[in-house]
Amino acid sequence: MTAPLPLTLADWAAAYATGADPAVLLAAALGRLPADDPAWIHRCTSEFVQAQCRQLAERDRATLPLYGVPFAVKDNIDVAGLPTTAACPAFAYTPSVSATTVQRLMDAGAVLLGKTNLDQFATGLVGTRSPYGEVPNSFDPAFVSGGSSSGSASVVARGLVPFALGTDTAGSGRVPAGFNNLVGLKPTPGRVAMAGVVPACRTLDVVSVFALTVADAARVTALIEGTGDEPLFQHAASRPAWLERTGAPLRVGIPRAPDCDVALGYAQGFDDAVAQLTAWGLAPELIDMAPLQAVARLLYDGPWVAERYAAAQGIVEGAPEAMDATVRQVIEAARGHDAVAAFRARYALEALRREADALWQGIDVLMVPTAPTCPTRAAVAAEPVLRNSELGRFTNFVNLLGWAALAVPSGFTARGLPFGVTFIAPGGADAALAVLGARWEAARALPLGHHLRAATPADRALQVLPGSAPTLQIAVVGAHLSGMPLHGQLVERGCRLVARTTTAATYKLYALPGTVPPKPGLARVDADGSAIELEVYEMPRDAVGSFLALIPPPLGLGSVQLADGRWTHGFICEPAALAGARNISHFGGWRAYLASFTR
Repeated sequence: MTAPLPLTLADWAAAYATGADPAVLLAAALGRLPADDPAWIHRCTSEFVQAQCRQLAERDRATLPLYGVPFAVKDNIDVAGLPTTAACPAFAYTPSVSATTVQRLMDAGAVLLGKTNLDQFATGLVGTRSPYGEVPNSFDPAFVSGGSSSGSASVVARGLVPFALGTDTAGSGRVPAGFNNLVGLKPTPGRVAMAGVVPACRTLDVVSVFALTVADAARVTALIEGTGDEPLFQHAASRPAWLERTGAPLRVGIPRAPDCDVALGYAQGFDDAVAQLTAWGLAPELIDMAPLQAVARLLYDGPWVAERYAAAQGIVEGAPEAMDATVRQVIEAARGHDAVAAFRARYALEALRREADALWQGIDVLMVPTAPTCPTRAAVAAEPVLRNSELGRFTNFVNLLGWAALAVPSGFTARGLPFGVTFIAPGGADAALAVLGARWEAARALPLGHHLRAATPADRALQVLPGSAPTLQIAVVGAHLSGMPLHGQLVERGCRLVARTTTAATYKLYALPGTVPPKPGLARVDADGSAIELEVYEMPRDAVGSFLALIPPPLGLGSVQLADGRWTHGFICEPAALAGARNISHFGGWRAYLASFTR
């Protein structure tokens, strides 16, 4: 019996660290892809994979965070030299340049194994609308896999690749994750480059990531995020509302009426998820979802369907018989909308956005069922539009509002089907969602994918986080520390705590006289230095200017060396101001110095 192949990114890294050869491991990974598997539209040839391996051998492994890791991409995402079909053979073309996201992964050392099936033109949440075959649920083939990123979810759930790219307009990167016991990370719209992706709704689309763990999804997202010189239709928010409300319990909203499928066990699944929140000591807030459902109706009942028409216009008008009948029906509905309807819908969206954004005044994150039910393939065949529309109740509104979302496994029903929840937060909260998601999966302790194995601490270790906007790390040593008088200035700017550590042992700390509130001054010295307590925060760059304006002399922002040798930006003091100031370095930090007055 052959040894099992690695599953997670940690597994693959460990295999290579012990001397495994990428050419051998990847040949084995490619060889186990079934020829009749409907999850794949195109399996890479051995020559294509080995050519990637040869390129790896010519590069510095230390610079490749995904060295030799196999992956797959949804077949509406371009790969140079391979056909892109969008699940419509008559539409197929072969690009000479890979999508930006694919190229970034290959630049990081990842190796492509193939392109995956989807609901044609990414139109559907079921995974059955493809001439390449229906992708079954990986736990029970009688049920749908979810779509449109059906193939990408299936190959990750079965352990064929550790991660795959999908796209998400209305839930296509979340619903399949929920149906297959996976993590589906949907970034803030406008944060990930969309060049080389066949659009569904170009102004709303986002490339998403399927993985077995939050840590893996976060690492991959961090590698692909960032836009190029392409047109941007949504600009990623940079100051999420709930990053590090220091010391305050998380405020979680849940739907007042989730209306999940009782017979399937989804209602019990969501009750169990809510019980997890209460076990954490949280008190979920019941949310009226009506404004969000009104936004959701705009997506398919409104003129945004015209964007799908624009993407597939050549086929719709020139060869409509080449299209899936249901997809054609959905896209041709665009003919019922005109420019006046488009602008009226945009006005309605902006009015609803004000109501929706008001949610974040009372909650930090919204937890919803990823989908309220999971239909059988037979049920979808009988009523394809109705059964599909039911699945987007908690997903359709997210991209229209520019929000971030993370789908995570939550449990299993009595008949063994996965049940998942999705955490939704304001745009820009991708990193915070990853932190919350990692805590969630640790608490739920579910097996990876299709019962592949239990997760290990290495699998779940959050080593890299996505960031939805450029940030700057700033070290603080005094009144900006958590619990101190000026810490609110960091909270107001959406700063995220990165580390509690100390400086290198080459600094002295002084109590500055006459400062209000009392503040210390930090100075680097050549001899007799100490390690001084500090906290490192990640601040959105667009908030740095307003923060600098609040720093009074003799303090300023300079460079500070940390205990591990790294340098970061941080508070320093003008040397002239230290004359006559009390040296308090022996306390080890400002907090300990202040505590000495209460002893």
